[in-house]
Amino acid sequence: MHFKHPEILYFLFLLIVPVLVHLFQLRRFKTSYFTNVRFLKELSIQARKSSKIKKRLLLATRLLLLLFAIIAFSQPYFEAKDSKNASNEMYIVLDNSFSMQAKGKKGELLKRAVQELLENTPETAQFSLLTNTENFWNTDIKSSKSALQNLQYSATPFELSSIIAKIKAHKSAHRKDIVIITDAVGLAETDIKNIDSEDKPYFIIPEAEQKNNIAIDSVYINQTLENFYEISVDLAAYGEDFKPVSMALYNQNKLIAKTIINFDTKKKKINFTIPKEAFHGYVTIDDNGLSYDNKLYFSISKTKKTNVISIGEADKSNFLSRIYTAAEFNYNNYSLSGLDYNSIEKQNTIILNELEEIPQALQTTLKAFVSKGGNLVIIPSEKSSVTNLNSFLGNFGKIQFKNLQGTSKQINKINFDHPLFSGVFENKITNFQYPKTAKSFDVSSPYPAVLSYEDQTPFVTGIQGSVSGITVFMAPINSSNSNFQQSPLIVPLFYKMGQNNQKTGVNALTIGNNQPYFVDVLLTKDAILEVKGNDDSFIPIQQILNNKVRLTFNDFPETAGNYSVFDKKNWVENLSFNYKRTESDLSQVNTNVVSDFKTADTISTIFSTLQTERTDSQIWKWFVIFALLFLALEMAIIKFVK
Repeated sequence: MHFKHPEILYFLFLLIVPVLVHLFQLRRFKTSYFTNVRFLKELSIQARKSSKIKKRLLLATRLLLLLFAIIAFSQPYFEAKDSKNASNEMYIVLDNSFSMQAKGKKGELLKRAVQELLENTPETAQFSLLTNTENFWNTDIKSSKSALQNLQYSATPFELSSIIAKIKAHKSAHRKDIVIITDAVGLAETDIKNIDSEDKPYFIIPEAEQKNNIAIDSVYINQTLENFYEISVDLAAYGEDFKPVSMALYNQNKLIAKTIINFDTKKKKINFTIPKEAFHGYVTIDDNGLSYDNKLYFSISKTKKTNVISIGEADKSNFLSRIYTAAEFNYNNYSLSGLDYNSIEKQNTIILNELEEIPQALQTTLKAFVSKGGNLVIIPSEKSSVTNLNSFLGNFGKIQFKNLQGTSKQINKINFDHPLFSGVFENKITNFQYPKTAKSFDVSSPYPAVLSYEDQTPFVTGIQGSVSGITVFMAPINSSNSNFQQSPLIVPLFYKMGQNNQKTGVNALTIGNNQPYFVDVLLTKDAILEVKGNDDSFIPIQQILNNKVRLTFNDFPETAGNYSVFDKKNWVENLSFNYKRTESDLSQVNTNVVSDFKTADTISTIFSTLQTERTDSQIWKWFVIFALLFLALEMAIIKFVK
């Protein structure tokens, strides 16, 4: 037991006062004589005995009354179990990712969590509130009420490790109590390894009752016909026993097609045929699971031809005209002497086809071309100057040519994961007619090969920059040195090199994916592109590159939907943005990682526990009650005891 004012206990010496009063009676008795005193003598003896008992009872009650009164004024208490953490600061981490749309016993998990915070957080409690995207430092429930009521689901996945890092960076002289409210979907060991046990973390993990969910994963052009596109929609089903769902396709909010889907497998592909023209709409399903992944926005731009030129001898470039057809490309071949340098900046892709020497003026022009987003393909000649090639390639990366070797080698390995082959092959091909080269250059390159020889040395490698692509062959591919022109690999490879960083097919960007996007528009120096949707607009980071603009969106926009790019009031191009599908699988709940931490069902339980463990037990009131009881007892003794 402890005392808030222990100095008052010095007044306990006053207990001697009632003792002295009872020991030294100040009142003196007179003796009266009567003729017959036998009976009175016996009465006097009885009266003296009862008087002694009464005095002793009064002495005891007065001593106890004074004792309890003095102790009450010193305010005794029992110290709290966790009193050393009574001054801790509280941080509430609230997961507002899309998986919190799932429904529990009392509704959507996030909405129920917000309601419990509003109802059960003490008004006097100070705390900091952190969500996936917003931070409210040193606030209280009244000040944060509006923010909580207007809290929206976030496209940013719940990353507990980064939020904990923010809390650690928030300097404070006190320890921290951390309350984490999350459904634990996708929670990993790495997310909690930075949590200090002394920070007293508590986890509240609301559980979803409905864990079935269907998500639209992607939309792409499956086949291009003369007048139509056949687009494919990939869906994923998570859970068991799905009911049929309806799917609808809209263009500019106009219904184009509708169908019913039965999920006999977990993955489904649905095909639609639409006219071969610009498209700006979405595909949607009617699902009882999460709602954020029930709609996927996409756009198909009006087909634009890609500008490609090759520089080299005409007879060695004939095969390129058969790949870069007039339907999709503006292709031309120029000899080195007939090249118009002013036309270079208007191209999308330039192919240096077996030049023996790259003039310094051309090197300077091509360096500027690549820096502004142009794609460059380099095919060496048997007579190429290694010094000249290496000097030129040194402007872009670390590919360096060595000696020309006269050993015939087969090309038998395809890097299916390379960006130049993404979406080209449905299956990984292992047996095909291997092309070969009679002569090839040794080369040192730190970059992944696109195609490799049988001895694991690269035949084609590339430097994939943020705005451009540089592809380098290690051998001439003319018919006298190689049969690569007859290989089935040549068409997809050169087609992808020509279209590298160009928009083809479906446009369906992901919010938070910082891959650059290129808009084909010629801007003045001070012009700025703006992206506008139905409800909001923003200005992305942009860089002017020749006849196009490189856009970087970072975490914008905040809301998925169809948008358009504008140059002032002039429409330029349509864009579509979607949320990441990382939280569609509700079976990813991982509660095992929090088994070493304290858990609770509701926020009220945590506040009640902390108050109980950190509040001293004040017992001075009991001493006041006892003092009053003895006061009443004293009065009763005086009145009723004779």
